[in-house]
Amino acid sequence: SEGSDAPNFVLEDTNGKRIELSDLKGKGVFLNFWGTWCEPCKKQFPYMANQYKHFKSQGVEIVAVNVGESKIAVHNFMKSYGVNFPVVLDTDRQVLDAYDVSPLPTTFLINPEGKVVKVVTGTMTESMIHDYMNLIKPGETSG
Repeated sequence: SEGSDAPNFVLEDTNGKRIELSDLKGKGVFLNFWGTWCEPCKKQFPYMANQYKHFKSQGVEIVAVNVGESKIAVHNFMKSYGVNFPVVLDTDRQVLDAYDVSPLPTTFLINPEGKVVKVVTGTMTESMIHDYMNLIKPGETSG
């Protein structure tokens, strides 16, 4: 929930590379839970990719957590959507449960100290994504 420490997790991306949330301390983390079948998710992925190009150099990381789908389904989705940010697989839904996510997409905005500053459910416009990334980038006062 907002104001609490983001639960740590370790998940693998589609290439088997491990990503641990605690390794990203010091960066703003845009943690997005999604599925390939989810229409709002499809809609906002290109916006996320655009904004990531701009914010990555400013210390904002996107971690997109796919919920319960196969590596191949996720890989194909990423190819067709030109995804340029890390996507990890929550195959057994442990992280989904830890974050108590129900609707997809749900996005957690995590500040460089590892605190959840905002939880956003549903589709975001590109300008919303821009504003949210601005909110969590290091060196800004969050809150």
